[in-house]
Amino acid sequence: MCLIVVGWRVHPDYPLVVAANRDEFYARPTAPLARWPDAPQVIGGIDLEAGGTWLGATDDGRFAAVTNVREPGMSKGRRSRGGLTRDFLLGTASTADYAARIDGAQYAGFNLLLSDGEALVYSSNRDAPPRILQPGIYGLSNHLLDSPWPKLLTARQRFSAALADLPGQDHFFELLADHAVVDDDSLPNTGVPIEWERLLSAIFVKSADYGTRASTLIVQQADQRLTMREDSFGPHGKPIRSLTIECSRSSAS
Repeated sequence: MCLIVVGWRVHPDYPLVVAANRDEFYARPTAPLARWPDAPQVIGGIDLEAGGTWLGATDDGRFAAVTNVREPGMSKGRRSRGGLTRDFLLGTASTADYAARIDGAQYAGFNLLLSDGEALVYSSNRDAPPRILQPGIYGLSNHLLDSPWPKLLTARQRFSAALADLPGQDHFFELLADHAVVDDDSLPNTGVPIEWERLLSAIFVKSADYGTRASTLIVQQADQRLTMREDSFGPHGKPIRSLTIECSRSSAS
């Protein structure tokens, strides 16, 4: 997952709103948005290579999402970062307790957002200790929380404007579909070749081999009803499918 914008308790009717793009090699096997067969209370995609997920939610109000930290040349880590989100969604620990127990040395660089419905926590093994976030709009890409990368600044601004149109979804997906590339003089320097810096500077990434595989919107209402929509894409950003799942606390199986 390479871009996540979260609105936490900034809208009176929608306490949690998440707009996210997952960027990955198109060849990596992936299961699309669905209720998990062995844990139907969990809704999300599945990374079929490592068994975790980049983003998911549950009927009882849990939410988790992870991005990697772009660190060219660093080792992969002993454990998959997607397991961090998977294990939180399958568990019952509070956000703070779960984050405090993570052994960051087991993983390559990660950013993790967790919510149990009561608190939103940010955790990273490349930043300070986990912290509970106050109400606000937050953005993650492949550095630290709210790093001022151009695409993240643009995404947060447009996300804030889109909140006023809820329950409408169009403006969120227009934001997530923005494939404009940043000018070279505004590119971050993350240690990858300039061609990759250009490619990855877009909110929606597309090429022949690597790009935005899924755009996801999560909207939780004040009564705990939750809607998840995922639009998925293939090489060069070609649309594949759009799926929507709605749930509430009473729909747990």
